[in-house]
Amino acid sequence: MRKAIKNTILILLFLILSVSTAYLTYLHFFASGDKDLSGEWTAKLDMTEQVAVTALGWLRDIEAVSVSMEDMESYMQELTIQVNLAFEQTDRSVGTFHCSVLPESYDACRQTAYEAFATAFRELLAERLRMAGYTGGTDEEAVEALVTETFGMSTVDYLMTCGPALLPSLEELQDQYDGSGIYEAAEGILTRQYDAGQPVATRTECYIREDANLILFEEDESGPQGLLSDYYPIIYTLRQTQTQ
Repeated sequence: MRKAIKNTILILLFLILSVSTAYLTYLHFFASGDKDLSGEWTAKLDMTEQVAVTALGWLRDIEAVSVSMEDMESYMQELTIQVNLAFEQTDRSVGTFHCSVLPESYDACRQTAYEAFATAFRELLAERLRMAGYTGGTDEEAVEALVTETFGMSTVDYLMTCGPALLPSLEELQDQYDGSGIYEAAEGILTRQYDAGQPVATRTECYIREDANLILFEEDESGPQGLLSDYYPIIYTLRQTQTQ
């Protein structure tokens, strides 16, 4: 009887060990694929809210007619800047990376932001002129002509020259995102060690790999630590797989 019980226990232990071994083998050879970040990724930094807040603050400072955040956001739509991030795995869970802000994308976003701001500015200026009893034309072309006559430049150029900086400078964004070096991906944590001489030495982020999406979360040091709400996700989309 004891021998039968002993044999049963040994069989159960063997089965448990076999299942555990199979599971660990699966994790090693298959689930670890999530740690292979090799490929060319791209993200769109959404600047819409920042632009709207900055533009609204400037208009209120110059005592323009009443305008709400909702009004300003209606002018500012899909203002994004592209960031490219490439990983090349050289060993299990480690490799090299290169990240850069696309200058053409920055220039396009800045131009679009000021064109949207100019549209809002012209409409608010037209409203203010009507309130002041101005009898001339207040359609878009008439207001644009009035701005050009008054300031010697178009509304867009005037706002770019004399208005607020709607976006961080390209150099500031490059300092924040550009760089290359080595990385390690382990247990949902991505650690990037930048090459010497770059503004950032090390960056540690939580990451989630979901098929063609790579989600990075970097903690906001200005808020309470350890809360998910203190993380601002950047979603990268796989553009091209690195050739081995």
